[in-house]
Amino acid sequence: MENKQSSQEWHASFTDKQQPKVPVRVGIAVAIGVLLWLGPFNGVSSILNPAKLANIMGGAGSKVNSFLAILGTIGAVVSTLTTIIIGALSDRTHSRWGRRTPWIVVGSFLTAAVMVGLGLIKTEQQLPIFILLWCGIQTFINMIVAPLLAVIADQVAPMHRGTISSIYAVGFVIGQYGGPVVGGRFLSNANPGLINTGYFVFAFLILLSGPVAAILLKEPSSMGMPKEKLDLSGFVRAFIFPIHKVRNFYLALFGKMLIVITTTAFATYQVFFLTSGMNLGSSEAGKYISLMGTATMITAIIFSSTAGPVSDKLKTRKWVVAFAALLISIGTVLPFIFKSPVTMIWYGVIAGTGSGIFSSVDQALNLEVLPDPETAAKDLGILNLANTGAQILAPVLGAILFDMVGKNYMPILPVLAVVGLLGAGMVLMINEHKTV
Repeated sequence: MENKQSSQEWHASFTDKQQPKVPVRVGIAVAIGVLLWLGPFNGVSSILNPAKLANIMGGAGSKVNSFLAILGTIGAVVSTLTTIIIGALSDRTHSRWGRRTPWIVVGSFLTAAVMVGLGLIKTEQQLPIFILLWCGIQTFINMIVAPLLAVIADQVAPMHRGTISSIYAVGFVIGQYGGPVVGGRFLSNANPGLINTGYFVFAFLILLSGPVAAILLKEPSSMGMPKEKLDLSGFVRAFIFPIHKVRNFYLALFGKMLIVITTTAFATYQVFFLTSGMNLGSSEAGKYISLMGTATMITAIIFSSTAGPVSDKLKTRKWVVAFAALLISIGTVLPFIFKSPVTMIWYGVIAGTGSGIFSSVDQALNLEVLPDPETAAKDLGILNLANTGAQILAPVLGAILFDMVGKNYMPILPVLAVVGLLGAGMVLMINEHKTV
């Protein structure tokens, strides 16, 4: 059955009986959409921004690091707030093009415009403008992110969500790892201005994100959606954290946050595990990081594309997510046990497998713990706190552990592995196929 909703027969989601066939077109749309926003965003945030700031501020050093830390913290706070607000507004959007399409298209245009502005920054005196523009990107890109994720809840029946989440995850993984690779092509000692070209290229790709996804989605009209008065109870329902039937929801949120803290903290300190912990030089450490990154990307792509359909057949999400967290924890503790640089590559293989499984099946799990399909985008924005919260908390946890264990990075690893296992435990406490 095709995804057809007339304005008179609007509904927020599909049941398994209404959608016996996998809606592959929706999967392709969200995969291309996430690839075209995440790749440019990661390429800019991890490669072009540090390189541009080093050029502007007279070379890499503590000054640049401090500015990047401020930029990251402000960006995480802005992203956390705007993804919930935009998601809530998207849930309540009445238009002939649907609830999500107007936001996705307009968000891609605004994000692209602001990214061009970042590329035009040239002097240290313009850095306050740089911060404002970065906050603009964090805001406008959420006009793509929150509604695009909600499309899966809107247009995919529960029995197909593992498969569609896997297709989405392939685009996510390629964007996550491919964006920095493309960004690196715009770094040149001989031509520093090439960095600005990178911003413009990435802006063009983001500009395509919304329109391409919208054309593929063909989202039905939401004009038939019941209108709510935005009185106190309506405001609470639209914008505030859910409070009814939320046990599964919050277990998924905090379980995911613990697992993501494990992977984020490992990524933050990976250079120091090799240099300070294993006594390698910078160039040798860089070689192992490159090999580890390649192994992680390959395994993540393979398993993100297959784990979702497997979870559909097994009719479980939580056990697959918990298994993924177990693999991540095993990979995390290996360098501490063996203290050999080769174990970083094994981390890439084992934890990369876990990350691939996690990226697809956890998304399907998130969709199934939503308290109300009519507030899907807002609630998915709240679940995104697991990612933004982990970005803030992981470096803090690492710094605290570093001081506690006597200025040594390696003992951080078993603690991170335990944090990942605690996340798996919280996920296993979820009552599947129930909302309680």
